[in-house]
Amino acid sequence: MGPTERRQREREEVRTRILDAARELFVSEGYDAVTMRRIAERIEYSPTAIYFHFKDKEALMGELCAVDFYTLAVQLTKIARLDDPVERLRRIGHAYADFAAEFPNHYRLMFMTPHPVGNIPDEAMQRRDNPEEDAYAFLKSTVAQAIAEKRLRPEHSDAELVSQTMWAGVHGVVSLNIAKECDPWVEWRPIKKRVTTMIDILVDGLAKAKRGK
Repeated sequence: MGPTERRQREREEVRTRILDAARELFVSEGYDAVTMRRIAERIEYSPTAIYFHFKDKEALMGELCAVDFYTLAVQLTKIARLDDPVERLRRIGHAYADFAAEFPNHYRLMFMTPHPVGNIPDEAMQRRDNPEEDAYAFLKSTVAQAIAEKRLRPEHSDAELVSQTMWAGVHGVVSLNIAKECDPWVEWRPIKKRVTTMIDILVDGLAKAKRGK
């Protein structure tokens, strides 16, 4: 590895450390309470080093969102080869829940922490509406295929509405688990059973009954 490649790798490593520290702080202390100086202190760098990579906190948040939403998209599109859109819809729900379990800090920041949505990098904006790189577009394209193939009940003909309802249902289960899993007030059932029950209720309620049932 030459000097140029080594410097590039070091810059990427620092950038990743900044993003990881910012994500953790935004989740634990709230976006508004965290300063660039606070992030620099967490990784023992000077604020100047942070500004070398990101012009301000909003730009840093935009990059975090771009990185984390792309990570989610990659997780979901692993199941794109499934031909049956109804089965794929069911698997999308499970893949989404698996992402929340594997990357809880990512999930908290993406879906459970208030923050501005501006300053999304151009590269990330170019992924929008591409089912191969946009998790919501992948969900919506699956629902649209199920509607086109008349696999859903006729009253469920709005792909946006069905997609958002499916998303909201699974999000409710996983976010409640993240926020309240240590709460002894409720005798919690295993998270996988709760996720499966919610997905089955949603998908079976949306889909036409199979012949013979």
